[in-house]
Amino acid sequence: MHVGALEARRWAGLVFAAGPDDGVGLRLAFVTPDGARRELDDWYRMVSRVGPHAPDGSYARMEFDPGRDPSARAAPAPVADVSARPATGSAGDPVREAPPAASTLVLEWSRREDAVALRVTVKAPGRLEVIGDAPWGWDGRWEAGGGVAGAADAPEDGERAAAEGGGGTGEIAGRAGSRAAQGAAAAAGEPPAWRARLKGAEIVAVFAAGTEWCLAPDPGRGEVARGLDVADGEAGRVAMVAVWGGADPATRAAGLVGEVDRWVDHARAEWRRRRPRAAAHPGLVESIADNLMWMVLLQPETGRLHTPAGRRWIFPRPPAPGAADSREPDDWTIFGWDTFFNALLLAQASGELAWSTLLAGTESRYPNGNVPNWRSRRGGTPDRSQPPVGSFAALRLYRIHPDLESLSTAYAGLLAWSDWWVADKGGRPRREGLTPGLLAWGSDTHLVPGPGRVPPWEEGASGHQRAAWESGQDDLPLWDEAEWDPGLEVLAMSAVDLCSYRALDLECLARIARILGDDPTAHRLEVDYSRLAATMNGVLWSERSGLYLDELPGGHSTRIAASNFLPLIAGIPSRRRARRMIETLGDPARFRGEWVLPTIPRNDPAFVDQQYWRGSIWPPMNYLVLQGLRRYGFNDLAAELAWKGAAMFLRDRARTGMCRENFDSRTGEGCGQRFQSWTPLIALGALEELGDPPRG
Repeated sequence: MHVGALEARRWAGLVFAAGPDDGVGLRLAFVTPDGARRELDDWYRMVSRVGPHAPDGSYARMEFDPGRDPSARAAPAPVADVSARPATGSAGDPVREAPPAASTLVLEWSRREDAVALRVTVKAPGRLEVIGDAPWGWDGRWEAGGGVAGAADAPEDGERAAAEGGGGTGEIAGRAGSRAAQGAAAAAGEPPAWRARLKGAEIVAVFAAGTEWCLAPDPGRGEVARGLDVADGEAGRVAMVAVWGGADPATRAAGLVGEVDRWVDHARAEWRRRRPRAAAHPGLVESIADNLMWMVLLQPETGRLHTPAGRRWIFPRPPAPGAADSREPDDWTIFGWDTFFNALLLAQASGELAWSTLLAGTESRYPNGNVPNWRSRRGGTPDRSQPPVGSFAALRLYRIHPDLESLSTAYAGLLAWSDWWVADKGGRPRREGLTPGLLAWGSDTHLVPGPGRVPPWEEGASGHQRAAWESGQDDLPLWDEAEWDPGLEVLAMSAVDLCSYRALDLECLARIARILGDDPTAHRLEVDYSRLAATMNGVLWSERSGLYLDELPGGHSTRIAASNFLPLIAGIPSRRRARRMIETLGDPARFRGEWVLPTIPRNDPAFVDQQYWRGSIWPPMNYLVLQGLRRYGFNDLAAELAWKGAAMFLRDRARTGMCRENFDSRTGEGCGQRFQSWTPLIALGALEELGDPPRG
């Protein structure tokens, strides 16, 4: 049984998955004194603190401010040199938002082998509802009874119809029949219960005294609910135990429900005692594990656990032909390079979850080998990929959590992906750049899904934009200078970053091949690496600039970005050239500073934008450049980058409770999405400075 907040909108809730497409769920809703209802996506903007979350589910905790208006925004803070253009995240989130004012609702749960205790404590005035439902349209249904023995406290059909017709609220807490039945059950000593009979299990959920029938949110979908009214200045508590398996789960659940407080309190204390820590800097490990564990979601049709780019990055389902647009999210969305970085982060909490996430990434590939920019159950990007960092992540993960079977499974997909980049396309390698042997970002236009099969912001996107999305640096100013070649379907350039990713991929794949005993393939990959390195050194190096620069039809580009330092991680430059590169990286007028590492230099005209990849600080680029510095022994600069980044991230997290998508490189303030899965890469970089990091 998989148990957890495994559905994207279920920040405040649980999923019980007995198997593929088999399970039920719980979720919270909150009604404020003025009648405003908060549920599902609303909780995203009411989170005040994420974590802790034990990988085995023995203890998990989330804190919310349900009295906060989910649409609230903070006025932009005054910042020097702010561009006149407002800065927004990729999905329309403003870069500055007011954090929740307080933690007035605390959700905790703890799992034993075949039982879960749930406790919700709320101090905000209003009505708290616990709703039993079936996520993803599953067939599972909760059946409500008056008590463990099955006394019927469900409302009469007439009462339900009247309630549903009276204003549309479905409120029936005051119905005499319901209260009478509830009272009879209480007098008989029978706690109120729900049952769910699934294909793979029977679950019985028993509530502690105090919660009452309050509504049936959608009887047609089999949803049931209990509620609790909390007055201003008071505190409310809902406790529940769910049990599955064994001969008599109902009796066991009834026996455990009175132990919820002792159970959850002990689980919290035990996790505090045994959780992994770095003694000198305990916040580093916690910031990684807590955020990543709350990003773990379920692929409902396979039962695989994975991590998307963030819980908001689940794209809407494309509507059926002729149907109205659907607001329901897709069952899952997997992103290319995000997924592989997330696997590295999860390695600090759970090797099993880390490998599951990495394999979810390789299994998202199309039959031609392309691991796409993103893919979901119903959509994806067969026309384009994302930076090939999968073999880098797999090799590092194997060194932390050796698993030959998982490595071998990943290797097949990673090798197919590696070959995809240079596979024949019209008599040329698919992503060949201006110089043979080098590469450029692109998009196979004939594979672009038709109207209605992509998210709204991708409708009608140009080839140039799709190629920029493939790079992962969606609006990097360097792409402004590159023309789209409609015949070759690539940007007319040779890109330093893609060539570096490609070299790193070949190098890591060759090492994986040696581990697995595939020596012929390892040799082929090593030869390809050497050829690419030689071509990069011959064509892309600029002695005048002391950097590898993009190749354009008129010569070297005059603009640079943090990604121009990626040749370091791939081992491309000589020692002399590497030292020349560090002159630019260490220049305060360009990249060095209090807040590092900006995506473009501080003297670039686009720096004031601080819009996405136009000046902001991004965790994956910080992490990759950091690895390059270490590879060449620039340890002092590496330590400076690592600890400055960690201080920036932890400060923002402590102030806001969030795990922001990127950071303003003038102020260190978090920007973009509120909760992004790969952001703790900044903390991981610092944790690695301490030596062998603690890991799950």
